[in-house]
Amino acid sequence: MNEAFSKELIELAQKDLSVREKLASEGKLSGGYHPEMELVHRDNAQRLRQIIKEIGFPTISKVGGEGSDAAWLIIQHSISEPEFMKECLRMMMENRSNVSPANMAYLHDRIEVFQSRPQRYGTQLTAGGIRYPVEDKSKLNEMRLEMTLPAFSHEEINKIPNVESILEIDEKDIDYTVWRKKVGWIV
Repeated sequence: MNEAFSKELIELAQKDLSVREKLASEGKLSGGYHPEMELVHRDNAQRLRQIIKEIGFPTISKVGGEGSDAAWLIIQHSISEPEFMKECLRMMMENRSNVSPANMAYLHDRIEVFQSRPQRYGTQLTAGGIRYPVEDKSKLNEMRLEMTLPAFSHEEINKIPNVESILEIDEKDIDYTVWRKKVGWIV
């Protein structure tokens, strides 16, 4: 295991979370993507790219569980870089036996939701706190369990909007849709 890269990835993720906490405490995280937060995300993604060039994808065997989770957090938050996120998901799938299944599920769902597509595992919420629509409610718990995510109750599944409501959900936040088009999530 590469201790130096593990430590660095953990520090990058901690910086992300501390800036997020600071901005949240100042009430600056609502109303769009805060420039300071975006800068942290872009800088972290750039450094992760360099690490990937040196050692490949930061799997558990390469950087430990905590280091691999930190890499995932960096990827999960690099939201203004769609191609980077998609490439990292591809690498995670190639290394699926050496990464957290739950992390892979969260990244998959986040990418789908940013593209206005139904999610598979039910990990993502709308801005209003409602779970974003899923591909197949009847198989949701089966899919979640495969990815080491806890099952939902029947009641929770019934509260998830149908796929047909995606357009309506997305139209409620026009600024979000404009931003997704600008960075390349939606063409």
